[in-house]
Amino acid sequence: MSEKMKDDYKIAFIRGATTASGNSIKEIEDAVVDLVNELIYRNNLIKTNILSITFTATNDLDACFPASIARKCNGLNSVAFLDCQQMHVANDVDFCIRIMAQVLLPTNYPVKHPYLRGAAKLRADRC
Repeated sequence: MSEKMKDDYKIAFIRGATTASGNSIKEIEDAVVDLVNELIYRNNLIKTNILSITFTATNDLDACFPASIARKCNGLNSVAFLDCQQMHVANDVDFCIRIMAQVLLPTNYPVKHPYLRGAAKLRADRC
């Protein structure tokens, strides 16, 4: 990494979440595409500045892998992805997909965490 880039950018972690309307490939795809697009839009990200995204899904979502959707639908071939099972907690949000993205942001740029759909209640302060 060049000295100028070190001064101009910082590594930041962005959290977010959304809900799918059900456990079909199409429903999960709609939720993932919406969440990743919102992550990019709210943080004015250049796709090459997304280093990695970890997805978790609640145990009621098992029709497909969220990372494979993000990779195909958003042209994020160089991003490191990981899918994980979200820890089961009673009364958690159903059909919930969470993310933690590691990105490069301009030094003074504020992080904007996208919490969408039914997951908005997880962090009402960040919707």
